[in-house]
This record gives sequence, C-alpha cells and structure tokens, in this order.
Amino acid sequence: MHRVIISGIGAEIPKPVITNEELVASFNAWVDTENARRQDTGETLLQKSDADFIVHASGVKSRHVVEREGILDPTRMAPRIPARPDDALSLQAEFGIASARKAIDHAGADASDIDLVICSSSHQQRPYPAIAIEMQEALGTRGAGFDMGLGCSSAAAALHMAVNLVRSGAHKRILVTTPEIITGHLNFRDRQTHFIFGDASVSMVVEGLAQGEKRPGRFEVLDTRIWTQMSNNIRTNLGYHTRTAQDDPYMIDLEGNLIKQVGNKVFKEVTVAGHKFIVEFLAEHGLTPQAVRRFWLHQANARMNAMILKLAFGHDVGHDRAPMVLERLGNTAGAGAIIALSENHADMKPGDHGLICAFGAGYSIGGALLRML
Repeated sequence: MHRVIISGIGAEIPKPVITNEELVASFNAWVDTENARRQDTGETLLQKSDADFIVHASGVKSRHVVEREGILDPTRMAPRIPARPDDALSLQAEFGIASARKAIDHAGADASDIDLVICSSSHQQRPYPAIAIEMQEALGTRGAGFDMGLGCSSAAAALHMAVNLVRSGAHKRILVTTPEIITGHLNFRDRQTHFIFGDASVSMVVEGLAQGEKRPGRFEVLDTRIWTQMSNNIRTNLGYHTRTAQDDPYMIDLEGNLIKQVGNKVFKEVTVAGHKFIVEFLAEHGLTPQAVRRFWLHQANARMNAMILKLAFGHDVGHDRAPMVLERLGNTAGAGAIIALSENHADMKPGDHGLICAFGAGYSIGGALLRML
C-alpha cells in the first residue's frame, strides 16, 4: 500500500463572461415573444426571470462560458460552437488539455511520466473514442486513458479511482481531468436552470510518495469515499436512444431531454445527505469538522453549502473555512470544488487537514480527506 499525493493541480477558466443581467434580458425577451404566441393559443403564460431572484436562489452573479455567441440571442439561446472534423482536436479535449498542462507543470512532471488519463465530467462531448484517449495522444502520455462520469461528483469520483489505483500499485502517476462544458447542454429557456451553470476545466496529477520523500506544499490523500442513491430530481435524458423515441429519428426534439432539476427537493435532500456524509467520513478518521482547516465543497448553491456547514459546526462558517467561487463562476459541475481547492490552499500549514466534498445528480457524493505535507 503506497502513500498517495496530489502533486499537481490546474484550472482553466474561459475568458468570456455572462452576467445575470445579460442572461435575464435575453430570457425575458424570449418570454415576451413566447407569451405573445401563448396568448393566441390559450397556453399558460411563462414567468419572467430576475437578477435578484438568481442571486437569492443560488448565489450566482456571473458565469464564464466557452462561447458567448448564441447564448444571449433570444432566437437561439444556445452557444454557437462549430463542429470540427474528425482529425481535429475536439473542443472538450482541448479544454481538458489546457488545465492538464498546468497540473503537470505544477507537479514538476512531464507528460511522458503519466501512465493513465481519466477524463471524468458530467457531460461528455461524445461516447467514443474516449476524450481521455484523445488527450493521451495530444499530450504524449503513456499507458491508457478512459472516460467516466458521476454528475457533479465526477472529479471526486475520478480522484477516488486514481488514488486507489496508485495505492494498489496498478499505476504510478495518473492525470485526472474534468473539462466541464455544460452550457452546450443547458436549456436557457428553463427559468429554473438557465442561470445555474458555467464552464470550467480542472486537472489533478495523482502519484505515489516514495519512502522518505518530501513534497512540501502538496497534499497527501489520506482517504477517499463515494456514495450514491437513485434520484430523478437532477436528470438529463439526452443520450444514445433519444432518436428512437422521435417520430422522425433524424429530426431530434430536444424538449424534455436537456438538464432539468427539482430545485427545492434537491436542496433539502442533498443538504441532509451531504451533512451526514461529511460527519461520518471524518468520524472514521477520528476527526470532527472543527479539526478540519478547510472545506472545498461543490459549488452549486451558496445557501446549501452554508446550511451543510452550519449543521456540521453548529454555527455559520465563513469563506476562510469554506471558500466559495460560485458567485463569479456559477456552478461548474465537477470542476467547482477543485477550483476552490486550487485557489484556496497556499496559506495552509503542514499537518493541516482539508476535505474535498462534491455532490450532485444521482444522487452522488464524493469526498477526499487531505493533509498538507
């Protein structure tokens, strides 16, 4: 059994930004047009969105996106991302490589030192060839690559996989990458979800720690854990069989197949499950929440994180203990907790404990208990 560390972390945030005000203006313009049509047909009229409502409901004020063009056009409301030829690098692989190179450089390694690539994200661009294999080819890593996913717990689940593969001796140095391009799959005409998500890519290098080796400033992974429970409250139905349900399988109707969420149920149920997961996971290692220096939680909802931590600590917990990046980035799915880690760890001291904990569709929860070397 090998000691395992996260030797490198990299995050890539796309430059284009969309504010709540811009998103609301586009959404409300579409609602005006749609309601004019519905008045003629007798259908139920739609409710407009509001920037203050978005902040209250989620804590999000802006989000970064891979491509702005098309999203704010009320006649389109989806990013305009041209298809690439098969012999060109895919957008998701390109996005993953951007954070991967940063993680590999941070680890002080070369791409050829990597012997496995795991690409784990909530939405994959295609089923095959695996994005991880495409990244392996472009980066020049050795060994193999495969894709996986567990909703917004994808990065934590892949970390769980990588740590245990290294610990067992099956692999020496693994690249975990989570390129999340969620805006391509988001229904910008759904008032409950159109404001939630943003795009981001993160990567981590996971490797063994040799006997007597010193890696100050890096995190030893003491343990990892994943938990799942079936729920339809966060769901997408767009998949390989979508066309088979259409009258014309060559004209796919996306209605009902994009991301949908029952927000109030998710909030209540995930808050309870997340608190229970954290307290029990730490207790297995003789720790209480008070003994953990920093929590890097899933960046989905500011109120949810605040409630989970208040249940765990018995009082409100601030940004220093549990940093948030949600306000400026939106929910970046599997990438969010790792961005919080990347931006908020340099001040930690040797021996300090930290906890990664992500939760999302499934339901699923993934956690990793870290200690600063």
